[in-house]
Amino acid sequence: MKRELSLSGAARRLVSLLIRRDKTFAAAESCTGGLIASAAVGVPGASRCFSGGAVSYSDEAKTVLAGVPADTVRLCTAVSPETAAAMAKGIREKLGADYGVATTGFAGPGGGTERDPVGAVYLAVSSREGETAERRLYAGGRRAIRLAAARDAILLLCKTAEKEEKTTIGADR
Repeated sequence: MKRELSLSGAARRLVSLLIRRDKTFAAAESCTGGLIASAAVGVPGASRCFSGGAVSYSDEAKTVLAGVPADTVRLCTAVSPETAAAMAKGIREKLGADYGVATTGFAGPGGGTERDPVGAVYLAVSSREGETAERRLYAGGRRAIRLAAARDAILLLCKTAEKEEKTTIGADR
C-alpha cells in the first residue's frame, strides 16, 4: 500500500525539484489561505525557488493581487476552473516566476453550490506552456479540506514540472 505524501513532504519534493531545475514558482491561494506558501517556506532553501504569493480570498483580491480579469470572476464565478487558471497565470506573470499555482474552492462549513458543494476545490498550474486546472472533491472538515487541497496543488505543480522536464530532456536529444 502506497503511503500518501503529507503537505510538508509535498513541499520538500517541490522545492528539491525546482532547485534542481533552477526554476521558480508563485502561489495565489483562496481557500488554502497561505498553506502552500507556508509549506514551501518551511523547507530550507525555498528562497531559491519560491518567488512569493498572495492570499486572494475575495473576488476583488483575485483581480487586484492575482491578476484575474473581473469578467472571469463575474461570468465564471470565483470558484471555477477558469478563475483558478487565471489566478495561476496572473500570479506567475506578476511575480515573474516560471510556474504559478492556485487554489479556489469551498472549504466549508458554509458556502458551496449545487454544482460545487462544500469540499469542491479547483487547483491550477500555469507555465509558459499554458494552464491546467483540475476539480477535486474533498470530504471532511474545513481544516482537512484546506490541507488536502494545498498538498494536491503542490503535487500538481510537481507533476507539471516533471512532465516539462521530460519534454525538455527529450527535445535536447
